[in-house]
Amino acid sequence: MIIRGYGPKDAAKVRDIVKRAFGQDEEAVLVEALRKGGYMALELVAEDRGRIVGHVALSRMDSPKGWLALAPVSVDPKRQAKGIGSALCQMAVDYANAPVVVLGDPAYYARFGFDYTRTARLQTPFPVTYTGLYAPKLEAQQPAETLVYAPPFGA
Repeated sequence: MIIRGYGPKDAAKVRDIVKRAFGQDEEAVLVEALRKGGYMALELVAEDRGRIVGHVALSRMDSPKGWLALAPVSVDPKRQAKGIGSALCQMAVDYANAPVVVLGDPAYYARFGFDYTRTARLQTPFPVTYTGLYAPKLEAQQPAETLVYAPPFGA
């Protein structure tokens, strides 16, 4: 398996993986809207024997400036629980070079350095208890910021 950058020729395969991973179309529509709106900072795909088996997106947040949102992380349902999502997440945060927030299971995302105690002072449209922060270079232990996600998130 290799992890590489997303390319326009991957669009249909990524859409299929995201849709099947979540069992609905909503997240695939989100990915396409983020891409179309110019909000994508990074997209990575996991490829095995020429087939895309996973995808992760980092999108630019409206506020704070320079911050990114990790979402969604998608893996082919037949290939889940084999480390593909973990590899995608780890590579995404390694490349980010910026604070990254994620909305998700603390037990899962803490493995990649997301800290759920540092988010206590964040104002967010989503549940703060499920908001993790990856920001090893950020000086403030608990930054007091208002999170404004890219418009396609609808928050």
